[in-house]
Amino acid sequence: MKLSSLVALVGFLASLAHTLVLPELTQNCTTFAQVFTGSVASQSATLINSTLILPNSAAGNNYTFCKIFAQVRYGGNDTLNFQLYLPDVPVWTGRFMAVGSNGGMAGTIDTQNMIKQLNLGFAVAGGDAGHLASLNHNGVGAPGVYLPYLHSPSQLKAWIHNAISTFTPPARSVIEKYYGHSATHSYYNGCSTGGAQGFALAEFHPDLFDGIYAGSPGNWYSHLLLSVLWNTQNTLNESFIPQATLDAITAAVLEECDLLDGVEDGLIENPLKCAFDIDSMACSAKSANLSVCLTEHQLKAAKSFYTGPSTTTGSKVYPGFSLGSETSWLLQQGPLANAFSIPYLQNTVFNNLSYDFRSFDWSPDLIHSVDFRLGSFIDGISPDLSSFKLHGGKFLVTQGWADPINAAIWPIEHLQDIESFFGRDVSDWFNLFMIPGGGHCGPAAAFPQAPGTYHVEEALIKWVERGQKPNGVLSTDGKGEMVGTSRLLCPWPQTTTFLGGEVGNVGSYVCEHS
Repeated sequence: MKLSSLVALVGFLASLAHTLVLPELTQNCTTFAQVFTGSVASQSATLINSTLILPNSAAGNNYTFCKIFAQVRYGGNDTLNFQLYLPDVPVWTGRFMAVGSNGGMAGTIDTQNMIKQLNLGFAVAGGDAGHLASLNHNGVGAPGVYLPYLHSPSQLKAWIHNAISTFTPPARSVIEKYYGHSATHSYYNGCSTGGAQGFALAEFHPDLFDGIYAGSPGNWYSHLLLSVLWNTQNTLNESFIPQATLDAITAAVLEECDLLDGVEDGLIENPLKCAFDIDSMACSAKSANLSVCLTEHQLKAAKSFYTGPSTTTGSKVYPGFSLGSETSWLLQQGPLANAFSIPYLQNTVFNNLSYDFRSFDWSPDLIHSVDFRLGSFIDGISPDLSSFKLHGGKFLVTQGWADPINAAIWPIEHLQDIESFFGRDVSDWFNLFMIPGGGHCGPAAAFPQAPGTYHVEEALIKWVERGQKPNGVLSTDGKGEMVGTSRLLCPWPQTTTFLGGEVGNVGSYVCEHS
């Protein structure tokens, strides 16, 4: 080869190599917070510190990222703490993901979900919802315990309605400063209380996000608390239903309704099609198993679970629980009321830490007091999501049929409310996916055959960025589609039809209207 040709070849390879070199970060992580805290001062935010986290640390991150701790002031003297996880440029997909609070009363940052989203290539932000769990009985209430955030209107309003919208603008500014350009798309991911925050974003802050995922949404939070209270009141003393009996009810329901979908898998695809009669479990029934039958008081209590709470005049307060969910009812018989319903009534509705929950009489006036003193601060149930729709937003919801906290029928009823408001099908921008055997924000212990990892991020990205409406969502056991158990989740009211093959393989199903 001639020398001139060799020189030309080397020059070409050098130029090619230059074009293939991935860009460096535009900022130094370790000094970023100190140098650029002024960039968010106009948004009432302060960058406290920034730390470079190497791959495969104890946090579970697959990639190097810059961890930034920040604060934003709101409501006068209140502070919301938030963190950002910013991956290296080669890993970053150009997308922003805000994650919701970690369920319940929040007060801490959901770093587990932040790591999950980081590993998917997002620049991630998450906050503590504007109050500290450490100052509020560690984020779990108890009867007679004073909870400061429930006595602060600004903190109560921030918790579900405004927390995400409070830290998102400064988080976006940090991302733009760190990478040198803004994120191409913005997403939100939250479950339980985080699911409620997702609905609040669509209702009150419709322009912030391109795609919202809300799992097991407690968006009618005040009435969800009343649902728990109702179930607790109705299972006091001799009406209490022990776990063995709850398991027996679910087993009897499965025996009658498992095959309705054509496959015997220990799951009920659509409990609304199940016609099981709970009276068959009464101790007075001829076929009753006396070791696990229901006494008269227990039978009445079980029926109250199914019907859900109502006022003394017969008005519905919240939907009841579904057939096949009975094995998860134990938490509804005291523990959840002690941790949530009773503290909210005592701290916010009645402002009386000695209030006896047994005196709650379900009068319309009392329900109105709950709506006014609590619901107006934390609920997000308006069917008018017109602004979010006009913004081009896409909304994806999941709900497990065996959820031990939230009555699974609620998201279905809320979807119907939205459809009624718009006067048509809304699946071009809003979709609900019901999960047979699914629990609260993941798998249910009683149904290990129902995989509990829902691949909603991929579905939401395709919907937002490519216009590909999700005809189904993949559910796996976390081991991967080709390794472990996988199932297909369908957009309601569609359900799966078994085509044959392996029961635990997503390819064995299609979504159809039944």
